[in-house]
Amino acid sequence: MQATAHIDFILAAYAAGTIVIAALIAWVVLDYRAQRRTLADLEMQGISRRSVPARAEAVKRAAKEDA
Repeated sequence: MQATAHIDFILAAYAAGTIVIAALIAWVVLDYRAQRRTLADLEMQGISRRSVPARAEAVKRAAKEDA
């Protein structure tokens, strides 16, 4: 059996796999950007993340007051 007999299937499988992986990467990048935008909007409203240390929050507030 020669490999060339199945080359169409092999190329289609590689193409499908590449398309799926590219779509997943694009999805993750777009979701990351959306999440960053949402976090920025919430922080602009004064809602902060609980994971931010208190010291960093105080510095942030002082910087806002100086501006």
